[in-house]
Amino acid sequence: MDLTNFESSLSLALHTDPSPSPQPSYRAPIADDSVYLLRDADLRDPLHNRPIPLQLLDQLAETGGFGCVDTNLGEESDEVEQEGKEVRILGYSMCVKRERRWESPSSCSSSSVLPSKRTKVEPDLELRREYILSWGNQPLSAADPDIFEIMEKERRRQVLGIELVASENFVCQGVLDALGSHLTNKYSEGFPGARYYGGNKYIDQIEWLCHDRALKAFDLDPGCWGVNVQPYSCTSANFAVYTGLLLPKDRIMGLDSPSGGHVSHGYNIPGGKKISGASIFFESLSYKVNPLTGYIDYDKLEEKAMDYRPKILICGGSSYPREWDYARFRLIADKCGAILMCDMAHISGLVAAKECLSPFDYCDIVTSTTHKSLRGPRGGIIFFRKGKIQKKQGVCLGRTDDHGRYDFEERINFAVFPSLQGGPHNNHIAALAVALKQVATPEYTAYIRQVKRNAQTLASALLRRNCKLITGGTDNHLLVWDLRTFGLTGSKNFEKVCEACHISLNKTPIFGDNGAISPGGVRIGTPAMTTRGCLEGDFEMIADFLLRAAHIASTIQKEHGKIQLEFQKGLESSRDVIELRSQVESFALQFAMPGCDV
Repeated sequence: MDLTNFESSLSLALHTDPSPSPQPSYRAPIADDSVYLLRDADLRDPLHNRPIPLQLLDQLAETGGFGCVDTNLGEESDEVEQEGKEVRILGYSMCVKRERRWESPSSCSSSSVLPSKRTKVEPDLELRREYILSWGNQPLSAADPDIFEIMEKERRRQVLGIELVASENFVCQGVLDALGSHLTNKYSEGFPGARYYGGNKYIDQIEWLCHDRALKAFDLDPGCWGVNVQPYSCTSANFAVYTGLLLPKDRIMGLDSPSGGHVSHGYNIPGGKKISGASIFFESLSYKVNPLTGYIDYDKLEEKAMDYRPKILICGGSSYPREWDYARFRLIADKCGAILMCDMAHISGLVAAKECLSPFDYCDIVTSTTHKSLRGPRGGIIFFRKGKIQKKQGVCLGRTDDHGRYDFEERINFAVFPSLQGGPHNNHIAALAVALKQVATPEYTAYIRQVKRNAQTLASALLRRNCKLITGGTDNHLLVWDLRTFGLTGSKNFEKVCEACHISLNKTPIFGDNGAISPGGVRIGTPAMTTRGCLEGDFEMIADFLLRAAHIASTIQKEHGKIQLEFQKGLESSRDVIELRSQVESFALQFAMPGCDV
């Protein structure tokens, strides 16, 4: 059968009238032995709104027709004229039936069509409810055993391990409940009071409450500061600031990544490749730390800024263990005419607890993640100045409106939505509100103080063991350990040994090393294990675990070489690794895990 005949036969099978009906109806077979093709619109499962396989209608009738039951199966209709034509489709012979509705010669209205003897009987409402609940209320273990099994393994890994990644923490059950809630069902493009969808009355209340708690957590005056809680991450938040306040190819300046900065502040690897959106769409020049001290060289920073004239000057980083001189940054920004922005992603918890200097006293824009030391869900947040602009030494283009007021709010909000993002994650915003409520409590302040004490204890313990730390210690929640003194060719092998022993941390470049290929240090943070209840004495033991892991990595490298494949073989056969892993697990099991009943 050629394609032309096939198309004409299929057209005959799929249409009952030259003028297609807007609402195709279900049609039952005329006789038990006949075959009837349904149109595509008929072949839908009403409960799932999805196409179903082509079936004989007697098969559909036996299964209830997906919601429709013909009470006259096998009867011929008095008002339907049947025409038959044998055709071959895909090599199979079948008889195609067409129906004609008899119309009254005096009227073409629908009332002139004789009523059909066949009726549709919908399934009982209770049956429909049971059907929905049968798949809609399944626990994860039943709905997807594969994912459930992997998730349980990850839960066990977290419970049995020592978590030292500085950007990780453990959230409470309330945050988990909000994240895994029905709020994920709602689409809410726009901002409270100005949504693009209806049904957002309570979503607006949640977001406004989150705004209020964010300002309260950092002791900010709502008349002087505004906040946007919709960014999906701090990287997204930073890019929204650039997009809202700058034009493409405008200049930004942030801390060099090997010096402890973040790539979202602009960074080009030595070969010139741009590895972040900030560097691709905007011009960036990094300032650096002093290679001898590890501290930011503010004199050279000022010299660079005056030559480069960035539109936005950025303070804040991802692995800088010391305080930031915001007052000096303010002077430099005013002198070169830049907007001063702080990315406080890592230290936001310390800022909220007033356990470090506050960027809000000097900066125009402040961004942050909402996890890490804030101990909330993963996302981003943007704070911006509002109201009448404060008089500065320099003049910042694009910072004010015609009335001498900050114009950040409208421009940044528009950059978040609709420029860069779609609907906000309402479950995340609710979870953030839960976390921010805790941030404003005395218990949280006590927690942050313990985070700092633990970090200083860990730094002192490593220094006593003749380890080298960048800047010689820490003022906050993290420290950077230079592993080059152990003869390791980078920190990657040390990270692998730690992971095999159920200790989580991350390698990081150190200014002056070949960080793009083989970073020479590791970043260690104390927030997560402090959340689980570790105190100073516990971090003394953690320091011992870390030193043993460094010696194991050095020994395996000496015995098996630097090649990754050979090193991995030595790692898998090391009895020292097995022994240290057992001790780490016994240590970790002593401490509670929030949101976990294991």
